[in-house]
Amino acid sequence: MARAISVHHGAFGRATLYELDKPLITHAHREGHLIFYLGGGKPDIRVGDTDLTLDKDQAVAISPWEPHSFTPRSDEDSYVLTLYIKPMWFLENSRSAEFALNFGTPAIRMSPKIEMWAGRLTSLLLDDQPSDRFDGFLFETTRACFDQSWQGTREGSGLLNIQNRFNDFRVRRSLRVMQENYTEDTAMDELAREVGLSRPHFFKLFKMQMGITPNLYLNTLRAEHAIDDLMTTSKSVTDIGLDLGFASQASFTRFFTSNVGIPPTDYRRVAHFV
Repeated sequence: MARAISVHHGAFGRATLYELDKPLITHAHREGHLIFYLGGGKPDIRVGDTDLTLDKDQAVAISPWEPHSFTPRSDEDSYVLTLYIKPMWFLENSRSAEFALNFGTPAIRMSPKIEMWAGRLTSLLLDDQPSDRFDGFLFETTRACFDQSWQGTREGSGLLNIQNRFNDFRVRRSLRVMQENYTEDTAMDELAREVGLSRPHFFKLFKMQMGITPNLYLNTLRAEHAIDDLMTTSKSVTDIGLDLGFASQASFTRFFTSNVGIPPTDYRRVAHFV
């Protein structure tokens, strides 16, 4: 059964130790994303149009808003360390603002340095106690992977260039509408008409600008707000789901599990601020 062994939230990101035995549907995050294999079955991870196998020799890097999915390859549970890095980290640490929101490649070779930092971070999470070392370990692990992701890549061949985003006023307007109405069951046909486009043209333009579909963007907003509520409020899971526009706790739990990997009650139970 899918479960979170430990979740720690820090100043510029969070880390989770997962035990996973079910697929995760195609989804996205506004954060950068790093996934490390710890044991058990070796899953397949699809990042954009790239298929990768997660194992002891290779981690997976996912740029902000890059669509990805997770598929187990056997009946054996997979144990993974998953990092979520806030976009501000990229903006403050990238050598070039042009590629500030990108990893250079999704395939990360497990060098001794990366293995050391990921191992330290895993050990800290296994202690399941808040620690002032968390932010430092998360930073060093991310920096080592980010630097390696650009080694040997041709400049300009990264994932989605930040300069290609947000250029079209209709896409910008649709983002504002979804950000203001993420708690509602937004009809994409109506949203397309509101920004002056047909549905097919709107979807094509949005995906060209953002790298994901409008539906995935809206799902990401709702999942992020759900995590924030679970961590920062005492609202019940039922109330969080209803506030986000879900008809029942069951439908909200299905949504959260499909997008985050575990039920919301389990996430709240194991999560820590550090």
